[in-house]
Amino acid sequence: MEIFDWQGRRIAWERAGSGPAVVFCHGTPWSSWLWRPFAEALSAEFTVYLWDMPGYGRSSKDAEHPVDFGVQTEAFRALLAHWGLDRPHVVAHDYGGCVSVRAHLLHGVPYASLLLADAVVIPPSGSPFFRLVKEHPDVLAQVPPYIHEALVRAYVSNASCRELREADVDELAAPWLGEDGQAAFYRQIAAYDERYLAENEQRLSAVDVPVRVLWGAEDTWIPPAIGERLAAGIPGATFAPVGGAGHLVQLDAPVALATELRAWLGVSAGLPGRVER
Repeated sequence: MEIFDWQGRRIAWERAGSGPAVVFCHGTPWSSWLWRPFAEALSAEFTVYLWDMPGYGRSSKDAEHPVDFGVQTEAFRALLAHWGLDRPHVVAHDYGGCVSVRAHLLHGVPYASLLLADAVVIPPSGSPFFRLVKEHPDVLAQVPPYIHEALVRAYVSNASCRELREADVDELAAPWLGEDGQAAFYRQIAAYDERYLAENEQRLSAVDVPVRVLWGAEDTWIPPAIGERLAAGIPGATFAPVGGAGHLVQLDAPVALATELRAWLGVSAGLPGRVER
């Protein structure tokens, strides 16, 4: 793991492999851990990059630092410049969709391709629990740690349409436990502002990179119809449901997702032996 110091924040990141650059963006309440197995599998043919947004995962969670979509987009743009990447392939899940799309639309960051999986890009978004926390962040932030842990574990488990392994729930919940983690959990939900998503939708026609939209067919957090509307708003974008997957498509349908990723990136990067789908 390496650290990028940016505006007082410590952004954790890692890189592996060789070949065309592929950057993975996570969402909430997740971290780069969700993408790690896929990055490792692709590292034989690509240079893969993982990072944790400020306020998430292994990155700093200082209370004085805003964590809204605008800040995360600026952080992503700065990190890409730090890496010296020109037109990387970008793979984004959940909030990572908004961050990557806004970097492209508002700041002109060029990509070779963009794959969006169950992405938060256009409204509406958020599970019922997310919206409850959004309305009462100060109250829930004060619950005893054992209740908070139970809430977080139930919340992350609800994103799956399968029964998650206990070890996976442990990994997903771990960044949000302890005094700093608990405060950061409610702070990042309180920072959610749907106006960013409305602005994205108004600008979608300006996206000028190849886009693939994947969606868990059983996603109850953000219904597939939102994904279809997202793809329809982007010129040339394609949409595909992922059977047997909820919002946590990485854990619900890893084989199907890995197959989609390799096929999409193989075609987008022009690697030999791949037929366009």
